[in-house]
Amino acid sequence: MRPEPQTLWDAMAAAAAVRPDAPAIDAPDGRFTYAELMQAAGAVAARLVARGVGQGDRVAYLGLNGAAQILLLLGCARIGAMFAPLNWRLVAAELQVILRDAAPGLLIADAAMADLALAAEGRPAASVEVFTAKPWHETVPPQYPTPSDPALLCYTSGASGRPKGALHGQTALLANAALAHDMHAMTAADHVLTVLPLFHVGGMCIQTLPALLIGARVTLMARFDPGACLDLIETARPTLTVQVPATMAALLAHPRWAQADLSSLRAITTGSTDVPVPMIDAVQGRGVPMIQIWGATETGPMAIYQQVAEAFSHPGAIGRPGPGVRLRLTDAGGHDVPPGAAGEIRVASAALASGYWKRPDVDDLDGGWFRSGDVARQGADGALWFLDRVSSVIISGGENIYPAELERVLHDLPGLADAAIAARPDPRWGAVPVVVAVRAPGADLSAADILAAFDGRIARFKHPSAVVFVGALPRNAMGKVDRQRLGDMAAV
Repeated sequence: MRPEPQTLWDAMAAAAAVRPDAPAIDAPDGRFTYAELMQAAGAVAARLVARGVGQGDRVAYLGLNGAAQILLLLGCARIGAMFAPLNWRLVAAELQVILRDAAPGLLIADAAMADLALAAEGRPAASVEVFTAKPWHETVPPQYPTPSDPALLCYTSGASGRPKGALHGQTALLANAALAHDMHAMTAADHVLTVLPLFHVGGMCIQTLPALLIGARVTLMARFDPGACLDLIETARPTLTVQVPATMAALLAHPRWAQADLSSLRAITTGSTDVPVPMIDAVQGRGVPMIQIWGATETGPMAIYQQVAEAFSHPGAIGRPGPGVRLRLTDAGGHDVPPGAAGEIRVASAALASGYWKRPDVDDLDGGWFRSGDVARQGADGALWFLDRVSSVIISGGENIYPAELERVLHDLPGLADAAIAARPDPRWGAVPVVVAVRAPGADLSAADILAAFDGRIARFKHPSAVVFVGALPRNAMGKVDRQRLGDMAAV
């Protein structure tokens, strides 16, 4: 007999009941045992109700990582409201677009982001509340959400157009946590170090919320800093952490990396974009397995992932579908491709977002399948290998060129700090690939040096036609290259 679906609050309360006195969160804005976390979250729920927030309403938050986001997510889940965390790296005008779309009944900020919140809200100061750690003592009224109620409204980066708010239901968040537990073989004995921003599902839902739902311990960094991160790895001794390639590159470049004590870590999880194999080798050379996840805001993000057992045997693979995750690789017409062929990833699972807030025109979740826009190939053993974004594919003279394939050639080129491939319009071929490159400090790397790296490694028709040197690549909050702005750079 199938168990009845739970609400997020019920599941969190059950985890807290098993280990009430165990440490739950160690954050810049407070420390909580599991009993204290639930008490504080219940008080937050009551405070929200007192401010007029009810079932189906949105509560937006702008702030650095802290216990506040966890308390507000749980508080919203308790009363059937939706928590909408905001990207604090955006400017006020960009935040205004999201706020107009989400139309939250309440905008809460931490002290560091209060001025930005006021500028984004564009209303009197009374409409923005600064979150504090002081205890609230109101009693939660007897209203209660259903498992199908959305609990998290998470906006995509909007790099390719208008931001979309993905709606994550309470049962979807629990299904996502079950996949995260499977990926990491996570138990209550684990200790997660979270450095990614909690306004993104990568920070909130790969390890942080799943750890709390299983009774593990979570340490939050307000924002990533490589030196401070290495300090916490050595002193707090976490067992798990998520690092995107941009943060991992900063750790590898830090002068303390080679001597840092990493012995507490049983895995580092990575993903978000194509992960260079030399980076994986550098981490695993220190004896720490580096496991990859493939997913998106819409997938929870848990969908396809590696486990520790395959970390060393399949470096660079994005993994396999988790339990209950259905996979299709399709061509441009939506038809399944033959075994071994490249195709667009489509997935379906209980962890998928239920839709987009006020966007019935968007069909990326059509029929319960998420159409990702990512191209992959599945090996004979079932492991998946990422190739590129469908939208990034450069069609040159009728041939498909995947920028990620070319970028892998550049990953280990001496003197190159960063690089990406963009398309440049061409009157003869339609489009040609161009390298947008960042020299390492002090390097005298020339364009000819970079173009020569492709000789004998990539078919001639795929070779980049030029190199554009820049000071830095345009990236979003998760370290992904902003392809639209990159294309503008390449057009010069």
